[in-house]
Amino acid sequence: MPINITMPALSPTMEEGNLSKWLVKEGDKVSPGDVIAEIETDKATMEVEAVDEGTVAKLVVPAGTEGVKVNALIAILAGEGEDAAAAAKSGGGAAPKAEAPKADAQKGEPPKEAPKPAAAAAAPPPAKAEPAPVANGHAAGDRVFASPLARRIAKDAGVDVTALTGSGPHGRVVKVDVEAAIASGGAPAAKAPAAAPSAPAAAPKPMSDDQVLKLFAEGSYELVPHDNMRKTIARRLVEAKSTIPHFYLTLDCELDALLALRTQLNAAAPMRKTEKGEVPAYKLSVNDMVIKAMAMALMAVPDANASWTDSAMVKHKHADVGVAVSIPGGLITPIIRHADEKTLSVISNEMKDLASRARSRKLKPEEYQGGTTAVSNLGMFGVKDFAAVINPPHATILAVGAGQERAVVKKGEIRIATVMSVTLSTDHRAVDGALGAELLGAFKRLIENPMGMLV
Repeated sequence: MPINITMPALSPTMEEGNLSKWLVKEGDKVSPGDVIAEIETDKATMEVEAVDEGTVAKLVVPAGTEGVKVNALIAILAGEGEDAAAAAKSGGGAAPKAEAPKADAQKGEPPKEAPKPAAAAAAPPPAKAEPAPVANGHAAGDRVFASPLARRIAKDAGVDVTALTGSGPHGRVVKVDVEAAIASGGAPAAKAPAAAPSAPAAAPKPMSDDQVLKLFAEGSYELVPHDNMRKTIARRLVEAKSTIPHFYLTLDCELDALLALRTQLNAAAPMRKTEKGEVPAYKLSVNDMVIKAMAMALMAVPDANASWTDSAMVKHKHADVGVAVSIPGGLITPIIRHADEKTLSVISNEMKDLASRARSRKLKPEEYQGGTTAVSNLGMFGVKDFAAVINPPHATILAVGAGQERAVVKKGEIRIATVMSVTLSTDHRAVDGALGAELLGAFKRLIENPMGMLV
């Protein structure tokens, strides 16, 4: 009997991915554990292993196909003793359609829209009349499962998601279902209750692509289509700024003691043999010490080591610190787990490994998802101070500026000190002003008295 291979869900939030490369061809024999394909998610390229034994009868989705839905059929295996040609014909499902062609970057033409599927109709009436109306396969009042993106698009377009039939996993309404309804003018939103006389006017909608392009002379620009990473970053930033009540706290930290200790620790690093010769076992950066100080500050102020949910406050037992890493086309935040328990040398070497694999998009989802806080450092670019956007489910993120020589007043005298400005962005639902100030104060004490990070 033919064995269907479907698009795997490589992370809890994945709805679709790009089939970057096939590592097998039709006619090849595969065994459980063999790597058969590379799948590109929003922030990583991951290898997919076979779970069954057989012969590749048909590659349903060609390499390079974008926007392949989770659980869509991508290949067919013929079982032992089964004819591959017969298995290819009898295998279930058709290939999902690829995304619309991307824009011609040289001509500056906007991307052409993919053909829209027909609108999803409401479920047909049953043979016998039921007391409650049915929509989306659910009785009135039942919960309708839809992705956050689908709900937002539906809300903006005035489409009622409860009247749609979902094509996602377990009948979930996804983006394509809403777009299909909009294209056909179907599934209007349920009548909303009358607004109170004092209700504010609805917020204006952002400009459409056509409205933006009309502001520029034809031929004066080129269009670079968004990849999955840029789309995900944009969606999460909009969600963060529209759902998290941010407030910001800024402090200046003197770095002279930390810089002196860093120099001593690097000079004391033992040598180890490598293919390139002998190299130090570690080389600490200021950022490594910032990560450690932030982790220890969270453990010193445990009420700030939290995440907000609507039903409860999530109090974390360890400090898992995400570190923003710039990569081509976007940003990713690999996580140093249990940073409060690790030595500076371990944090340093782990961070170098994570950053290297992040830039080549080889991180596993568990290496960049979750965490209890984050650090974003733009000091190496000479930025004095800035405010970072909180990355849910975190309640805080620390923005780190450059260490600069500044004039400071000590005991009535003006002296020169190396000073670094840091800004803590805080989710006011989880961390109040005084608690945030306590956390930032604990961080400052560790930075200015760095020996405390060694004991």
